[in-house]
Amino acid sequence: STRCHQSLSMGLDVRIRMVGRKNGGEAWLESAYKMYDTRLKPSGLSVTTQYHKSDGELIKGVEADEAKNHKVILLDPLGKLCTSEEFSENMYNWLEAGGSRLTFVIGGADGLPPDLKEGRRRLLSLGKLTFTHQWARVLLVEQIYRAAEIRKGSG
Repeated sequence: STRCHQSLSMGLDVRIRMVGRKNGGEAWLESAYKMYDTRLKPSGLSVTTQYHKSDGELIKGVEADEAKNHKVILLDPLGKLCTSEEFSENMYNWLEAGGSRLTFVIGGADGLPPDLKEGRRRLLSLGKLTFTHQWARVLLVEQIYRAAEIRKGSG
């Protein structure tokens, strides 16, 4: 288990894939995201966002990640609800299963494309409320940061 723990302490890559434009959100949302991104730097977790112009491009991106054996988690209101502690444990398990690579997928204004929800992909919910995709991105990066803090024992 120590070996696994060591391999998970270097170069953890979390990708957020979403439909939308990079500059399509409010400045305050981007500021909040950047704050958590900065706080994450010492944890060894790298979080990047990949924007897609269409559902078709989003699906291609997800399929490309899956072809590289990355673990893919779809954010969806019908997904599994969990506590922050459960999210932390799940996130590190998913990183381990995906060779230190994990992709979260956020749908656009109309949610995730139905084609993505078919099959064995895991659905995760950030709550029963509806959020804009930009706000969901900020909530997600905050939970990723919280997961890292929980993992190191200060969360």
